[in-house]
Amino acid sequence: MSSLFQNSYYIGNNFNTILYGVELMLYSMTMIRLLDDHGTRKASKSDNFYKIFSTLLLLLITIYVAVQAIFGEEMWIVNADYPGGSAAYLADYAAVWYQTMGTTASVVLNLLADGYMISRCHTVWNDLRIIVVPCVIYVATLVMGILLLYSSGAPNGDFFTGLAVEFGLSYYSLTIGLNVIVTCLILGRIWYLSSAIHVPQRKKRVNRYASIVIESALPYSVAGVAWLVSYGIESDIQILFLSFYVMFTCVSPQMIVLRVVDGRGWSKDKTIQSLSALQLQNIPPAPDCEDRRSSIHNKSAPSSEHGA
Repeated sequence: MSSLFQNSYYIGNNFNTILYGVELMLYSMTMIRLLDDHGTRKASKSDNFYKIFSTLLLLLITIYVAVQAIFGEEMWIVNADYPGGSAAYLADYAAVWYQTMGTTASVVLNLLADGYMISRCHTVWNDLRIIVVPCVIYVATLVMGILLLYSSGAPNGDFFTGLAVEFGLSYYSLTIGLNVIVTCLILGRIWYLSSAIHVPQRKKRVNRYASIVIESALPYSVAGVAWLVSYGIESDIQILFLSFYVMFTCVSPQMIVLRVVDGRGWSKDKTIQSLSALQLQNIPPAPDCEDRRSSIHNKSAPSSEHGA
């Protein structure tokens, strides 16, 4: 384990705590709105789902952040005099039980986030056929995730070397590929539908960009691609990108939930209304209306010339 890897691990842990604070803020804002007893927002049937879903996201990311912090403390401080140094400690204890628990938390977090993103894709498109391929990939990620946990948690297993890398590369290729597909589907759909929403031009532009970045979970996909590339080439900075990826696995879905709870997120009704508005915009004017406009224009032309 090089010094660059250790520096990346340390910096990644610091970003974990920063983004964990962001998640705590988003979670608090979401729960305040969901538990609002003053009637400032209309209760929805999905409120209980969002309460449970948001709490699970927070619980799983808490486990991951705590595990990374504890392992860093054990490696650099508690066992600073370990024979062979921190590199030897990592090699000997990479499969310690709580590291396996942290990896399990990140895999379950992935499954929750990906499942929710598939659901949002269906909401934006309002068509079950569009999510057939994402659902097939989702099942494959579940299988590969189990194999990854087994290989990295087995005695003498190591998340960053050996068989775990092969399973891990397959798993992350599937789940990040799923992220990219769903992100592109949502991004393109929102870009198309948002043109039908009649709001002031400047506000419309801001709303469109915010919807695209948040609703499509763009940071989640970008961080995932960066992590996958660095993991595949076994770069020493892969652990840093892993930190960003796992944290955005939690933060991005929570941002979407907050928008939905606030009434600003995309819904099936909003999709249907936007499609109807676009269809009306694309309907050509009736022929008699065009003839009437032409006759009026022809009648007004001579009088205007005479007046001149």
